[in-house]
Amino acid sequence: MTSVREDLAPSGVLRASINLGNPVLAQGTPEEPAGVTVDIAREIARRLEVPLELVCFDAARKSFEALTTGQADLCFLAIEPARADQVAFTAPYVIIEGVFAVRRESGLQALADVDQAGVRIGVKRGSAYDLYLTRTVQHATIVRGDQGADVFLAEDLEVAAGIRQPITRFVAEHPEVRLIDERFMEIQQAVGTTKDRHPDTVGYLHALVEDLKSSGFVADSLIRSHQPDAAVAPPA
Repeated sequence: MTSVREDLAPSGVLRASINLGNPVLAQGTPEEPAGVTVDIAREIARRLEVPLELVCFDAARKSFEALTTGQADLCFLAIEPARADQVAFTAPYVIIEGVFAVRRESGLQALADVDQAGVRIGVKRGSAYDLYLTRTVQHATIVRGDQGADVFLAEDLEVAAGIRQPITRFVAEHPEVRLIDERFMEIQQAVGTTKDRHPDTVGYLHALVEDLKSSGFVADSLIRSHQPDAAVAPPA
């Protein structure tokens, strides 16, 4: 335990990067954050018997940069190849979905309709679904902004991409928009740290996440934070 503590929190304080831009995983303000990522960070610090510092951001790319530039010891991000060369991830603790929204009169009806020339997809810059679509889309154009739904409206795009829960709320608030219900990706949210950590440290985090899933900790946290639609990831 001592070696893990010293490796993961060499300053004596565990610094966890929290992405408040993903409302499924974190809510509240930088001064008073809440949600499953905050609960997991607190539990890791409790078990390591070190103080916790929560470093909050409004986008995944900023949370990633905080880890890779030494501002944080832990992150809570989606597993993506574009990140995995710099981040040692645990297995996922939560599974969420990426979905598309289109204008109600749009001829785009299914996932297969979206990836075609002339279709512009609004995404949140640096998000897991931005990275995924950048990697997989062959014909459509990716348009990046602060939020996929915002750039969709501002630039009159054909498609908005995002996480199911906030995109569903966006559709409910905009009757001129409808959801393509089928997910275009499964987003695996995991705990991460830098690749230079000792293998025992990465193994400790992996085992801890598996314990938090199997014990009901993650499920209880999702319920407390009013995110019952988010799925606890299966055992690794």
